[in-house]
Amino acid sequence: MSLTADVIVIGGGVIGSSITYYLSKRGKRVIQLERDYFNSGASGSCDTMISPNTKEPNEHLQLALYSVELYKTLSSELGRDIEYEQKGSLLLIENQEELNIMEGIVKKQNSLGLNSRLISAEETLRLQPGLNRDAIVGASYSEVDADVNPFCLNLAFADRAAALGAQTFTHEGVQEILLHNGAVAGVKTNRNTYYAPIVINAAGAWAPIVGKMVGLNIPIKPRRGQTVITEAVPPFVHKLVNNARYIVGKHHPELLKDDHSAKARMGIAISLVQSRKGNVEFGNSREFVGYDTSNTYECLRELIKNATRIIPGLKDLNIIRTMGGVRPHSPDSKPLIGFVQGVPGFFLAAGHEGDGICLSPVTGKLVSDLIVDGKTDVPAAAGFDPNRFNLF
Repeated sequence: MSLTADVIVIGGGVIGSSITYYLSKRGKRVIQLERDYFNSGASGSCDTMISPNTKEPNEHLQLALYSVELYKTLSSELGRDIEYEQKGSLLLIENQEELNIMEGIVKKQNSLGLNSRLISAEETLRLQPGLNRDAIVGASYSEVDADVNPFCLNLAFADRAAALGAQTFTHEGVQEILLHNGAVAGVKTNRNTYYAPIVINAAGAWAPIVGKMVGLNIPIKPRRGQTVITEAVPPFVHKLVNNARYIVGKHHPELLKDDHSAKARMGIAISLVQSRKGNVEFGNSREFVGYDTSNTYECLRELIKNATRIIPGLKDLNIIRTMGGVRPHSPDSKPLIGFVQGVPGFFLAAGHEGDGICLSPVTGKLVSDLIVDGKTDVPAAAGFDPNRFNLF
């Protein structure tokens, strides 16, 4: 069987499904290909956060703020409850050094339009009871941050795209990118051949493997995250909770260079959410171990030790499962979104790392704008051009 479309999207994660939806909405004939099934990659092994508060105050934050606005009406637009809820988020600050750095970061966030603010330890405890008062000196708080059900979100994008005419084929892995006179002409999978003048690589951590099919060296690396999930309990997590240490480390990596602990080596930080059903999810780690998604005793031990130090009440909850997955990490921590120079018709939309859920609506809109209109009103879009890296 062979089919022809305007665009082929490689990847059945939330980025690929969002792109398929927004392109279909603009009237494009789209074929979406997934080697396994929806949510089999990072979109099925992540937390639920839509959190501009954790973004660096640059183009990344601007992209996140645009996405937040799209989220506000997304459930009604897609015709499905995606369990979106605006809860607000806390970045917990553990010492004076972190507090000094966060003062500057919050000012930059405010200048870009995020209404974040520093709050005292006492106010932090009022917003999120159960925190260890001795473990924090305060927090950065943002009211706009929210969460969503990643599984519902991805399937809502895919189903709405299908209703608009998109064709999705699961369990079809792309084996070859077809070229004609150096330009994209289609793809071959393990089952079929599909033709289109534009192919979008939205394969997440596997984007470099797809890129090699057209001679590209895409600078994305898989970075594993491990997470713990508890039994369903009454309301326990009232805000989205993260460590300020994560964003501080991005701005001042020298502060962490002498930390040789297991916690530092595995990038352990607190990431705490609670689902609508009541399950508490906490993690998280950041490890470069290739495509290994397994859980390890050492990492889970450190995750639990760190989380219970900050939220002692977690010790009273029963763990029902753990999970691991890989995120697509880029060298500058920003996604790569745009046409690749040198391979006409080849479009890259990957490298979102742990921000795929947060940035999925705006990524879909940005990609559809660039393909349909050749321009976009999404702010700072040029900062995500994949050609900022040497891809050959």
